[in-house]
Amino acid sequence: MVKVPVIQKYTNIEKLPPGFLPALAAFLGNLLVAFLKWVAFFGSGSSAMFSEAIHSVADVANQALLLLGVQRTKRKPNKEFAYGFGRERFFWALISACGVFFLGAGITVYRGISGFLHPQQVQHDPFAFVVLGIAFFVELGTLWLAHRELKRRHPDYTLREALEEGDPVTVAVFYEDTVAVIGVAVAATAIALSSITGSPYWDAGGALIIGFLLGGIALFLINKNRKYIIGRSMPEEIAEKVTDMLIADPMIESVHDFKSATLDVGVYRVKCEIELNGTALLRELNRKGLLQSEYETIKEGKYDDFLRFCADYADRIPRVIGERINKLEAKIQKALPEVRHIDIEIN
Repeated sequence: MVKVPVIQKYTNIEKLPPGFLPALAAFLGNLLVAFLKWVAFFGSGSSAMFSEAIHSVADVANQALLLLGVQRTKRKPNKEFAYGFGRERFFWALISACGVFFLGAGITVYRGISGFLHPQQVQHDPFAFVVLGIAFFVELGTLWLAHRELKRRHPDYTLREALEEGDPVTVAVFYEDTVAVIGVAVAATAIALSSITGSPYWDAGGALIIGFLLGGIALFLINKNRKYIIGRSMPEEIAEKVTDMLIADPMIESVHDFKSATLDVGVYRVKCEIELNGTALLRELNRKGLLQSEYETIKEGKYDDFLRFCADYADRIPRVIGERINKLEAKIQKALPEVRHIDIEIN
């Protein structure tokens, strides 16, 4: 059984894990709405209402999976998973999207087709419209929460950019609730037209529309999470900042084979190769005049003294390079805390 975390664990909204609040609100809201929709379905026999009830049940299950994913990302790295468990978020979001497709869209479309093949008269039940009205405002509320979460975490982004780069849990809630709001309007229209005209085909058509909406959004979310699971790169603007900081160092001539991967929401890994500037490296080695003093020591010495100098010099170079790379990594992580892991290699 999925354990849903309770919000009382968190005292500051800023400390909530990305996606937690919208997913929890959607889970609780859909739990109430699903119950009401089933009551309305048994009272009216409407295919559109059945589709909406299935839709809400699917949403409850999906949001439980999303919450599970949020919880599991909080585990600390270990020897088996050195980069942590951030991608669990994407895995459970993918499972959730598959649930929307197969459970939500599949059953709903089947019900709509059955409504055309075996039409049944829809009972006029005013309670169905009351339920749809409640569902509309509940879904609109959770949609607003998801929108607010996206804008809070990406204040400089447009909504489109926030949906592209945002936490997949929040994005899933946003899209699912958008479809839910549209679905409520479609169901209300279909039931009303069937009641007015006496034709059950309006109702069956509404079920099909809802099913196709669910299927479309599910395929979109499946593809989005697939990209993260297989290792989507960090946003281009962050990659450019990292590259610019590397090239700005006088010891680095150029950067090659730059690769990055998203490990969690706002957590990235970078790997690249650098070409060193020999002149800058020589200046670093002679920063305190060490080469000059050593030259004076060995210029009239024996060949063995020269060999000792070469051995010491060869040993000093990798230490100097290593120290410079460590400072560079620390500088990048201070400026860009989201770049959690950096692997710089010498070309």
